Amino acid sequence: MKAAVVMKAGSAPVYDDFKEPIPASGESRIAVAAAALSPVVKARAVGAHYSSPNDFPFVVGIDGVGRLDDDGRRVYFILPRAPFGSMAQTAVVPSSQCVALPEGLDDITAAAIANPGLSSWAALKERAKFARGEAVLINGATGTSGRLAVQIAKYLGAKKVIATGRNPSALQSLKALGADETIVLVEDTDVLDRVFKGHFESGINVVLDYLWGKSAERLLISGSQAVKEGVPIRFVQVGNASGANITLPAAALRSAAIELMGSGLGSVPLTRIVGVVEELFQATVKADFKIQTTTAPLSEVQQAWRGEALIPRIVFTVS
Repeated sequence: MKAAVVMKAGSAPVYDDFKEPIPASGESRIAVAAAALSPVVKARAVGAHYSSPNDFPFVVGIDGVGRLDDDGRRVYFILPRAPFGSMAQTAVVPSSQCVALPEGLDDITAAAIANPGLSSWAALKERAKFARGEAVLINGATGTSGRLAVQIAKYLGAKKVIATGRNPSALQSLKALGADETIVLVEDTDVLDRVFKGHFESGINVVLDYLWGKSAERLLISGSQAVKEGVPIRFVQVGNASGANITLPAAALRSAAIELMGSGLGSVPLTRIVGVVEELFQATVKADFKIQTTTAPLSEVQQAWRGEALIPRIVFTVS
């Protein structure tokens, strides 16, 4: 079969032949129709993600959409059995990790929205235990995942959604998606701290952090100084686009009711990830979440891989 194959550590995938997968007991064989290129897929391919494979060669891609070999049903699938990934003509995956696609949700949208939508839905519902009527701050809201997080937080009943980012015009566009207020991430730490403190004093219940780095530091420190006594902040770390490490004074966690947690593969049980995706798909049909996509044939994976921008989300089509 044809697939996007990583031959050695640190190299980009190439479109090449790969052995056909044979399903074992409890697995389904899927004729893949579409698979999206996401930051986690790129990071795993170059060995920069905590879940990166260590054996080569392997097929890239952690999820996708296709049809079951046995009955032709359209399904979304996640975490195919290694070394088989989703960016191939065929994948094998435990049957329990397949989700039937609802009517009204096309293959391209399903493939594009699953991973970024999962990041905020799981962070809010599974990790933060978000309740309707709470206020949410999304740190790094101008990327694909952040833009979906704004829509999902509003759909789930957030009374206020605050979005941060570096690009003022991109932030402004989030108003149409449900952002009530926006914060430009300026370089001046004193200015940023004052803005953050003002919002914490007004009441923030959950922070979804897609950036880490300096802005996460300032949010945690400012929050510890401004949060009302007895009012906990659930800070959920989702991505690290601004850096892998921060410097955090111990007092920031002792002086206020801050609950610091992560959300990702490993922190949410796989059975719940599958359940979350099913909930997300149903909500996508109902709420018509917006995600920018572009398509390319899998045979062009090498050209598409070189691009830095992941907006619009690239979805590879497989024939």
